[in-house]
Amino acid sequence: MLNKVPEITLYFWVIKILCTTVGETGSDYLQDNAGLGLTKTTLITGSILIAVLIAQFRLRRYIAGVYWLAVVLISVVGTEITDNLSDNYGVSLIVTTVGFAIALAIVFTIWFWSERTLSIHTIVTSRREGFYWLAVLFTFALGTAAGDLTAERLSIGYWQSAVMFGGIIVAVFVAHLRFNLNAVLAFWIAYILTRPFGASIGDYLSQAKADGGRGLGTTTTSFVFLGTILAVVVFLSITKLDLTEKKQTEPA
Repeated sequence: MLNKVPEITLYFWVIKILCTTVGETGSDYLQDNAGLGLTKTTLITGSILIAVLIAQFRLRRYIAGVYWLAVVLISVVGTEITDNLSDNYGVSLIVTTVGFAIALAIVFTIWFWSERTLSIHTIVTSRREGFYWLAVLFTFALGTAAGDLTAERLSIGYWQSAVMFGGIIVAVFVAHLRFNLNAVLAFWIAYILTRPFGASIGDYLSQAKADGGRGLGTTTTSFVFLGTILAVVVFLSITKLDLTEKKQTEPA
């Protein structure tokens, strides 16, 4: 197989942040505006995600449309996993944040122990791709819990949380460029942090002004961001600026 993950460019981070925002507002839209409720929304989006991931695993190379559709869906499902634990089962946001952090650490540990690398430039086997998507799922669930914890439980606020997480992402970027922070470590830290960063932006735009938001609503916010994602993905599908051409290599 060729590498199944896109090149890490500015386009990658733009779409990733847009996906995290849609994960937050899209889940709220389906639950509230569409009247599906949390349980039905989880079952429907979870089933669609499984179907898209099956298609993704059957591909032999990276296809922008399929890959990013999986990311959008896994963003929604990751949000709903945290919401189910918090709303339906009464698990505190502190417990879910710590629990998902531990689960993600376990995935990374097993992944590295099995493959001796966590680099996304070598997702050239089905096993590595399995580890990759499992890690992505837990990053979204962890990011949702951490974002809700800071914005709501700790009452920091939506835009303040966005500024805080955005500042940490910039600090990681600077540490990588100027202080030689390991590239793989920097990537995964930033990948985790973009989830609460994007979710805080989504909540700030969609929530009512009385609750500290801008009052645009989940419908407007979700469709604007989905349209932007679609436009960028179509652009990348045509230009192929995010393709990597690394072929499969045997593990050392």
